[in-house]
Amino acid sequence: MKQHRTSPEVKDQIINRIKNEGVSVAQAAREHGLHDSTIYGWLGAKTEGTGSVLEIAKLRRENDELLKLVGLMTLKLSESQKKK
Repeated sequence: MKQHRTSPEVKDQIINRIKNEGVSVAQAAREHGLHDSTIYGWLGAKTEGTGSVLEIAKLRRENDELLKLVGLMTLKLSESQKKK
């Protein structure tokens, strides 16, 4: 089986999309014709004593979801107070 090398620039681009844009590893792997485990290996190599890139991306997505939920709750509370 022939191994393909991915340029450092492409690796950094993929990691950046996962870290900052919330793209899933599976989606990035499909888009670039890579195996998920390859990208997980890159992500593990990029961590240096801080939370992993995946953890950070997951927390950002959760934070966005929570902010939306707080917004909806605030809107509903505001509407219910107007009805009184």
